[in-house]
Amino acid sequence: MKIEEVRLLTGDGMEKKLSETHRKMLDLRFKAATKQIKNHREIPQTRRDIARMKTVQRERELGIRQD
Repeated sequence: MKIEEVRLLTGDGMEKKLSETHRKMLDLRFKAATKQIKNHREIPQTRRDIARMKTVQRERELGIRQD
């Protein structure tokens, strides 16, 4: 997910997507622990997606506008 896509999400949409992404990260960690994961690059990509969403949330809290 690119930063432009994250910035287009509304507040509720952002919360829902963040929750889904956290759940995906949990599932990926379980799969990695049991050696069932097929693509190991998904873990860092998912972690970056979570960071992007949290960054945009924090920008909105602080009133920082990025255009």
